[in-house]
Amino acid sequence: MPRLALYALAVCVLATVAAVVSFARGSWLGVIWVLLLGVSSNMAWYYVRRARAERAAVSE
Repeated sequence: MPRLALYALAVCVLATVAAVVSFARGSWLGVIWVLLLGVSSNMAWYYVRRARAERAAVSE
């Protein structure tokens, strides 16, 4: 797995925890964490797919 995908996945996990804590405390700031979760999740998928495509192009 590419390093950038791992970083994005780590941000995704941390944003999930932050969102849960924010909502548990009754704060609407958790909405921002959920948005960050979506962006980081998409980034992780993008880097994983890009690495797979590069490996497939090299092996051909």
